[in-house]
Amino acid sequence: MNVLLIGATGATGKDLLELLLKDEEIKQVDVFVRRELNIKHEKLNTHIIDFDEAEKWKPLVKGDTLFSCLGTTLKAAGSKKAQWKVDYEYQYQFAKAARENNVPCYVLVSAESASAKSPIFYSKMKGQLEDDVKALKFPALIIFNPPLLLRERSDRRGEVMAAKLLRFFNRFGILRSQQPLHTRQLAAAMLKSAKTLKNGVHSISGQHIRNLNTDQSTS
Repeated sequence: MNVLLIGATGATGKDLLELLLKDEEIKQVDVFVRRELNIKHEKLNTHIIDFDEAEKWKPLVKGDTLFSCLGTTLKAAGSKKAQWKVDYEYQYQFAKAARENNVPCYVLVSAESASAKSPIFYSKMKGQLEDDVKALKFPALIIFNPPLLLRERSDRRGEVMAAKLLRFFNRFGILRSQQPLHTRQLAAAMLKSAKTLKNGVHSISGQHIRNLNTDQSTS
């Protein structure tokens, strides 16, 4: 299997890249990044690109599966317009290029609250992206809607506090559906889904993500 990956420098992307390079079924990994990675591997092809210059990188978007872990925060982006460009425009452009180049499977990390009808900017943006990539009609489209993600050595204070609060409630059986998920678990489920889920649109959230890693049903 030859795979493509955008968002390789983020927490989930890093975990997924490590799994892809270790997996014997994966023969080639093409990553698209703004700057060189500190990783060398015989299976890894690193493409340094300007995401705004689609005509230059579009011909390179060819393979069996496109994994999209790209994303930023409003704080890091600096504005809603800048965040929209990364979280919506770049991801949609890559999805469109993959579809036009006959990549049969697209695996997207979205958000638990994604809805194009949401009054919340982030949730609406993620929901709009989901709707628009569905309209591209990939033979296999797999959308992950994970709960709060736990990252190694996270410096996001709000994320750390929210995780602690959820864990407290989880101990009493409260908010179990929102139990935090480590990025390693999400990455493993993404790889498993690309191997096992075939034709159609698959939306995977919460416990279903954990089920993928334990060989349980994902329906």
